[in-house]
Order: sequence, then structure tokens, then C-alpha cells
Amino acid sequence: MSNKTTGSLFLTLLVALFLITSCGGRPKVAEKNKSGRDTLTVLLKDLSKKISDHPSDPDLLQQRSKYYLLDHQEKLAFEDITKAISLSGNKASLYITLSDVYLGMGKPDNCNEALLKAIALDPRNNAALIRLSKLSLIIKDYKATFEYVKRALEVEPHNPQAYFTRALALLEKGDTVLAVEDFKRTMDQDQGFYDAYVELGELYSMRKDPVAADYLKNAIRIRPDSKEALYMLGMFYQETGKYEYALETYAKLEKVDSTFRDAAYNSGYIYLVYLRDFKKAASYFTTAMQRDPGYIEAMFNRGYAYELSREYSKAYQDYKHVLELKANYQKAIDGLNRIDKVRGN
Repeated sequence: MSNKTTGSLFLTLLVALFLITSCGGRPKVAEKNKSGRDTLTVLLKDLSKKISDHPSDPDLLQQRSKYYLLDHQEKLAFEDITKAISLSGNKASLYITLSDVYLGMGKPDNCNEALLKAIALDPRNNAALIRLSKLSLIIKDYKATFEYVKRALEVEPHNPQAYFTRALALLEKGDTVLAVEDFKRTMDQDQGFYDAYVELGELYSMRKDPVAADYLKNAIRIRPDSKEALYMLGMFYQETGKYEYALETYAKLEKVDSTFRDAAYNSGYIYLVYLRDFKKAASYFTTAMQRDPGYIEAMFNRGYAYELSREYSKAYQDYKHVLELKANYQKAIDGLNRIDKVRGN
């Protein structure tokens, strides 16, 4: 594997890591929130009035820059923070804000330069050290990641962000045992750190360890609308044979997102393979197909459910449709051959 991650993938990973905060974790799915936008508009208007009265106040300019960044007005954010730096260029916090603006503009190299400037001004600045550790992690420079984390922990021992970043680096290097220890330290220091619970839930799910459910439930406690955690919990129940719990979890997931196709698909799969209720299975696969008309696996499995229910005409149509979408899909061909044999063709 290359030691560099470039282009849009680099930026996507970088933004995701920077959005992970001690009170949150994985970035939430973006949602339009009119009241939040209105509040931001009011705050910007209020700050602009204050700045008109005090145009040389770097703190006001920095604050407005942050609000502009939240409002995805990166150009205006950049203008404010560069002006603030010109007025008071010896404050590390200004360069940290500049780094965030550069990140929003899709300029990770400039982001790194701004953070190094912040460290030059304040070598014990925890926020800058954490950001640099995340940048190093993205480019797979684990030595630098560990060094920045070490420095951050020397500055602030109670530092869930540092432990979480180091845990991710250890996990990427294949040291699962130490990674788990750091994820647990993250969770111990910040019981609202969503991502730590999800990572531990995923790791213990791979072992089919029952404690996985506890971690994922805690993640859901923090974010009740987390599709990610709900889906992972449903899959854990499904793969460990707790089918009723899995169905309940998928039902909760569908309440959070009525368009989530795999919640319906997995419910159909449970009824088809494990509970042997073919009519219910077909119904769930139909729902999955309504959410994604090109969902070939759902289409095939509905056909198979119809076949097991001896509704051969419906099964035949589904198998044919599968082959229209994906020629030479062998399981559909086999299904058609079985039905032809039953019919005596």
C-alpha cells in the first residue's frame, strides 16, 4: 500500500477525522435544519454589527470566521481569519482556525502548514497537536502520529481525542489488543464518545462476543438516530442467531430511515433462511425492491421465497427479471431450470 492518500479520498478521510470530536464521533448524516441555519444567520448578523463597531478586533474576526466556516462560506471565513492574523499574528489559536478553513477549502497541505505555525508559537497546544496527529494518520505516517499523540498526552493526560487517534493508528497497523485498550481509555475519559463505542462494538462483533451488543447499545444511547450503530447491532444479533432481536433492531432502523433498503432485505433474509416464513420474507424483499428497484439480490431472494411457497409463476417472473438486469446470474438460471422441471417443461 502506498504511504500517501491523495486527491478527493484524502480530503474525505481528513474531513471525517477532523469532525470526530470528544462529544460526538463519526460525522452525522447531513440534514437540512432550518432552525439551526436561522440561528447561524442571526449570530453572523450580530457579529457583523460588532465588527463594524470594532473592525480591528481579531477575536471578533476569528469568531465570525468560524461561523462562516460552519455556514460553508469558506471564502469569507478565509478573509476574516487572515485579517485577524494580520492584526495579531502571534496567537496559535488563529492559525488553528486558519487550518480548519484551509481544510474546508480542500487544501490539506496549507492546513498542515498552519498547524505547524501554531505549534511553533505554542509547542504545547493540544488542539494543534491532535490535528497534526490526525493529518499524519491519514497519510499513514504512524511514527509522526504516535509522536504527536505522545506530545498531546504530555500536555493533557485527560485526552480522549489523543487516545482515539492512537487507537485508530494501532488498528491500522494490526495491533488490535493495544487498539482496544486505547478505545477503552477514550470511552472511560469521555462516556459520550460515540466512535469509541462503535469501534469496540465492531471489533467485538467480529469475535461474536456478546459484549459487542453493549457497546453498540451505548452508541445508540448517544445517537438514537444512528443508522450505522443500529445496522451493526442488527447484524450482530443476526449473525449470533438472535433473530427476534435482529428483527426488532431492523424495525427501529426503519423508523429512523424508511428508505434504508438493507433493513428490509436483512429482515427478509431472516424470515427466508432461518424462520422459514416465506410469505413474510417475500414481503420484506418487495419492500427492499421498492426502495431500490435494481436490488438484484432482493429480487432473486423474493423469487426464491415464491418458489419455496410454490408460487412458481411469481418466482419465474422474478428470476427472469434478475437475468434481464444481470445476464448469466447463475442462481437465477438454476431457479428457472428448477421451475421448468417442476412444470414438466
